[in-house]
Amino acid sequence: MTRQSLHIDWTACDGRGLCTELLGPLLVRDEWGYPRAAGYGSDVPIPGSFAADARDAVALCPRLALSLQEVRTPARS
Repeated sequence: MTRQSLHIDWTACDGRGLCTELLGPLLVRDEWGYPRAAGYGSDVPIPGSFAADARDAVALCPRLALSLQEVRTPARS
């Protein structure tokens, strides 16, 4: 089983905030304008209902600081 994760490259991000506009329920802006997700570092799990918004955020990021990754999760027995 796989799920999508949004990776934020902190070395490329300059805090423009477009991703927080598109993924508001998942990301918030810190006091300097950088995106953050409570409880997660630079890899944010993306629920299926936000997959299209996450793809838009990746495509529209002016600094190319976002990427989507497929993460394998162990199968439940």
